[in-house]
Amino acid sequence: MENVVIKRALISVSDKTGIAEFARALEGFGVEIISTGGTLAALQKAGVTAKSVTMITEFPEIMDGRVKTLHPKIHGGLLAVADNPKHVGEMHEHGIEAIDLLVVNLYPFEQTVARNGISLDDAVEQIDIGGPAMLRAAAKNFGSKTVVTNPGIYDKIINEMKAHGGAITQATRFTLAKETFRHTSRYDAAIFSYLSSVKERRNPTTIPDVFFATHPKAAGLRYGENPHQSAALYGTFNGIFTQLHGKELSYNNIMDIQAAVELLEEFSEPTVVIIKHTNPCGAGSGETLAEAYRKALATDSKSAFGGIVAVNRKLDGETASLIDKVFTEVVIAPGFEEKTLESLRKKKDRRLIVQARPLRDEIGLAVRSVAGGVLVQTSDGITFGEKEPVVVTKRSPTDSERRAMDFAWRVAKHVKSNAIVYGLPDRTVGIGAGQMSRFDSSRIAVLKAGDAGLDLKGTAVASDAFFPFADGLLEAVKAGATAVIQPGGSMRDEEVIKAADENDIAMLFTGIRHFRH
Repeated sequence: MENVVIKRALISVSDKTGIAEFARALEGFGVEIISTGGTLAALQKAGVTAKSVTMITEFPEIMDGRVKTLHPKIHGGLLAVADNPKHVGEMHEHGIEAIDLLVVNLYPFEQTVARNGISLDDAVEQIDIGGPAMLRAAAKNFGSKTVVTNPGIYDKIINEMKAHGGAITQATRFTLAKETFRHTSRYDAAIFSYLSSVKERRNPTTIPDVFFATHPKAAGLRYGENPHQSAALYGTFNGIFTQLHGKELSYNNIMDIQAAVELLEEFSEPTVVIIKHTNPCGAGSGETLAEAYRKALATDSKSAFGGIVAVNRKLDGETASLIDKVFTEVVIAPGFEEKTLESLRKKKDRRLIVQARPLRDEIGLAVRSVAGGVLVQTSDGITFGEKEPVVVTKRSPTDSERRAMDFAWRVAKHVKSNAIVYGLPDRTVGIGAGQMSRFDSSRIAVLKAGDAGLDLKGTAVASDAFFPFADGLLEAVKAGATAVIQPGGSMRDEEVIKAADENDIAMLFTGIRHFRH
């Protein structure tokens, strides 16, 4: 059938945006309207003439509204093929009238489970049953049915009816059917995803048998990593972070924001981290944020230009004035002092971000696309393994060295492999990232420290994976490090331990590595 005139519509929506105006416009075409529950009340309040589903089914809504549209007079009206004589005869026999237009959007399941503190019972109550059943029925029968799930196209439907004497074209019905099956499949996937992880809602530790990406599109981005790449943001990122100033966030900004806050949450004391291209270029802790910022910046002030600064306390005026001395694209804090916010807003291109809740509560499975599918893994949510790091050298580290190891190790976890970090108990002093050789990463860290005028004598060095040869450790010794923390596990561990002992180095094995590709 090419065009189908809309004579009878069933409307049952969770999102009531624009529904009264749409129904009133349908009335103008002489369309009979059937509705349910809250939608019926909203339409009648707006002066729209609408019949209750119970008047059609001659059966009351029961079980707290769970059963109302699951009835032959509803599904028969949606599933009957208009030009099938058998279907038409059975409709006449059983008193079933055709429903030409179905307008349904589903219970807000995704929005519900995205909120903190939602119980399983609350989530289950937002699993729509009648809605998806009707949508699938009408979409299957797109040859004679029009199905609408999106309030954003109400005007398009009315305009098409105006252009075609109250009818909807076959092309539009087919397009809407495809959109409906996309809508219901995403809805089902969201339910499956939630229920599969309900015992470990945050930081899941298992990988599902079937992986669904169910995040709705939140925003289109100007471009991806480079201007020739298209990009978009999906999910609830903007519900975790709030932008207070500046132009829209870019793809690279969002990646850096994530990296900065993941690193920052390794520390509880006042801490500042500076990120560039998702790699830390400095981290520092102190009694005040200003003190911490000076330490973080000192590691690599050149790379900090155009970077991301994140702090874990309300940003004060003194620290903000220090940040202002270096061009900084994004400043992230859990809050801003009022006068500080006014001052920082003077630079139009800077983005100011408030982190609404801890990121560790939001981290789920880590996903990357590959040819033909996706790679999925649990997040790297731990710093050390089940056991405390083990001293493997003759000399045990001093208390100061242990604290320096701890600081450097927490940072190394967030540096691209191969990663080498030289640190003191409260700061980084040299970072080597992303080299094909761990030896080269160590040399780059030393070079950067030298460029920054920092002395590596007495530092601790952290390596995200084991030293495969003693040369990487000896490079650290040559630079002045006195303590090393690494996972261990190399075939040449004994060779590396021997080199450490010969140079009076204290070394810890963590038993866990932190590769970051």
